Amino acid sequence: MWYIGLDWADTHHDVEVMDQLGKRVGARRFAHSHEGLNAMKEFVLAIAPSPEQLACIVETNHGLLITFLLEAGIPVYPVNPKVANQLRKAAGAKTDQIDAHLLAKMGRFDLDELRRLEPDSPTVAELKTLTRDQDALVQMQTRLVNQLTACLKEYYPAALKLFGKLQQRSPLLFLQAYPTQEAVQAASLEEITTTLRRGKHTNPRQVAAKIFEEVHRPQLEASEMMVRTKSRLMLSLVKQLLVVIEDIAHYDAEIRALFLTHPDQQLWRSLPRAGKRLAPRLLAEWGDDRTRYADASSVQTLAGTAPVPFQSGNFAKAHKRFACLKPLRNVLYQFAWQSTRQEGWARAYYQRKRAEGKTHSMAVRALANVWVRIIFAVWQSGTCYQTTLFELAQQQHARRAA
Repeated sequence: MWYIGLDWADTHHDVEVMDQLGKRVGARRFAHSHEGLNAMKEFVLAIAPSPEQLACIVETNHGLLITFLLEAGIPVYPVNPKVANQLRKAAGAKTDQIDAHLLAKMGRFDLDELRRLEPDSPTVAELKTLTRDQDALVQMQTRLVNQLTACLKEYYPAALKLFGKLQQRSPLLFLQAYPTQEAVQAASLEEITTTLRRGKHTNPRQVAAKIFEEVHRPQLEASEMMVRTKSRLMLSLVKQLLVVIEDIAHYDAEIRALFLTHPDQQLWRSLPRAGKRLAPRLLAEWGDDRTRYADASSVQTLAGTAPVPFQSGNFAKAHKRFACLKPLRNVLYQFAWQSTRQEGWARAYYQRKRAEGKTHSMAVRALANVWVRIIFAVWQSGTCYQTTLFELAQQQHARRAA
């Protein structure tokens, strides 16, 4: 075997190749370009008779570099950057060449503990990219709503009383039509109703009457300068929010259409309250390769639902696992919490953990850990989840334990 330590960067990549005895076979720097990556491919493939005798250790698991390596047939073993940091000497020296050396050294000593990167199927890979990009848009929407809320508090607080949520088309079009307190007070009831209809409000006439009554009550008033400047910022934020909200809706349609083409879609849709948003994300983050995980505990570790033991002398406790696949952990947390609203056993389990003194987060994490075992079982068998079958198996297990 030959071990490739690859320290990647935006403009160049440092590579060191080490043999089984720890001897440096070669070390070079390659530009992050078409020519540079092809030169790196020729360099490493010329060392070993077969690509399978290579192990490339790198501190990332996605991007153009990883795609290139996988297409070249070079085995890739991604590692957490924090692991390499722990290998540095006490002097704290750090260069790209040192990092490449440490990664090659890690491959030589710990390859059995590293997990080879196996690419997802094309559908899952696309679904994962779409769902993660949509999540980024949702975070952007949240930031814009927070900025808009802060802006309205400074000059137009009455607008915050008129609608329950700002991240909808109807209140945003209303704010565009009436950007100030003076503008909405000058509008007639019929004009407000028409504006709400244009935003496709579900009950425009009744809500318009409430808005008309509310805005004509005495309100706090800002100075003319504040109204003039902050209304300009508000309109800018509204314009951005309208675009983001529309894009999120388009992502929803694209994600759902792609999800329904996957053969496992019925399995993930059978999970309680997985719905249109969580089921595609569970499939995207979990994957469809039945050989990827040795058992359910592998998924629990990867997702960070399994606790980490800490023991020193007479002190021992378990704490949250920090090194994990964050998107998988997040979607399992969301799903576990949603399941308590439909599954009686899940709600009882959550309440029992809370009664034991666990925080909400700890109780949800424990429930997610249980769900991983259940999902792994139905995923391996290819059968849909059924509450009755699970409760029957739970009763049989309880009798055997007794």
